[in-house]
Amino acid sequence: MSADGHVPGAIFSLLHRAFGDPEMEAIFSEDAPVGSWLRPEAARAPAQASDGALDDARAETLADACRLDNIDLPALWTDTANVGYPILPLIRQITDALPEDARGSLHYGATTQDIMDTGLSLQLAAAIARLAALTDELGDALAAQAEAHADTVMAGRTHGQQAVPTTFGAKLATFLRQASRLRDDLDALPAGTCLVSLHGAGGTSAGLGPRVDEIRRHMAQQLGLSTPDGPWHVTRDGLAGFAAVCARAASVCARLAREVIDLSRTEIGEVQETVGHHRGASSTMPQKANPIDSEAIVGLAVNAASAAGGLYRAMEAGHERSAGEWQVEWHSLPQVAVLAASCLAVAGRVVRGLTPDPQRMEANLELEQGRTLAEAYMFQLAPELGREGAHDLVYEAAMASKTRRVELLETLREVSDDPDQVAAMRPADYTGRARDEAVSAAAAWRGRGRA
Repeated sequence: MSADGHVPGAIFSLLHRAFGDPEMEAIFSEDAPVGSWLRPEAARAPAQASDGALDDARAETLADACRLDNIDLPALWTDTANVGYPILPLIRQITDALPEDARGSLHYGATTQDIMDTGLSLQLAAAIARLAALTDELGDALAAQAEAHADTVMAGRTHGQQAVPTTFGAKLATFLRQASRLRDDLDALPAGTCLVSLHGAGGTSAGLGPRVDEIRRHMAQQLGLSTPDGPWHVTRDGLAGFAAVCARAASVCARLAREVIDLSRTEIGEVQETVGHHRGASSTMPQKANPIDSEAIVGLAVNAASAAGGLYRAMEAGHERSAGEWQVEWHSLPQVAVLAASCLAVAGRVVRGLTPDPQRMEANLELEQGRTLAEAYMFQLAPELGREGAHDLVYEAAMASKTRRVELLETLREVSDDPDQVAAMRPADYTGRARDEAVSAAAAWRGRGRA
């Protein structure tokens, strides 16, 4: 707390509070970055000892001092506001905890951004693991529902209107395949994102000694990070790539959420979110059961996309160190990670609790009085009439069906030269490979061999 009573990070977000993912929020909590900065400082000591720059006893003393209980957080944030960065005051606090004869070797040759970027990489490794776990949960839920409803016939819709029959399982399969691609993207992220940084003030490693490559590799091994091919103080494409994956994850969830919102409309009523006492209730309309989780996902996803956009602006950093672009990441990167995780967590809950209504799906198909089978009838008649001739005939019948509000089969037989050649069909007769799409997507998901 500062002298004027200001508490950093005290802004309240109702969206985070009601629908946030606590595990991802913990990864980016107030204590978390400080702990992540201490770890590379601690890892540098044994790395220097392995190179002979420090004796083992001093290295152990330095590493032991890099503990969160040696840090006065309020003082650290006050000094950070004065310095502009937290590492100088952090090092001073650790140094104060060292015995007199062990001082002077901490942070040797490193720069503030080396420590903060390495710490961020540790946080991102944890964040990627959390996103992967949540994607697995969402994928498992989608696979189960897709298989269960592989044969549940419903109207496929294009341009917001009923088009041809499909199945609910086939609809969910499209989301499942997106989840699978997302999982692949997450698996690929650490190699280009979770990197140790140790290249000194201008990226030249001039202050780090002749064996800096060995020290850097030793640090990376201790921390479970990758070794970069060069300094990345101003090459931030890896972080923008992480944000892009987060934004895509959120957008997939938003598409799912909007589908649920649309299909749960009173006029459609084909699915329903989890039911419970006062679940989605209105303060004044007792009959309401609003799709609250899906609504929250839309709000989370819009904000995730906005936050991700800031990371592309941060890529504009010039020269060998940024002048303001880096600070964009301090706010936007935790936001996009937490928002994406929250989307995935809530989406998994939506899919697990989703209740489709096959009877309503069937009834909605009947509203079109067979016109969702217009394409099927066209292809049925095409061998004799040709595609264009069949199209024109079915079009004429469909327009008459709409105008007179009678079944398409009836008007089609009226306009046909040979009514007997028009064989009656049901929506279930014209779902093509919809069932196979659902089953194969679920099988492919389960066969991915995830660790």
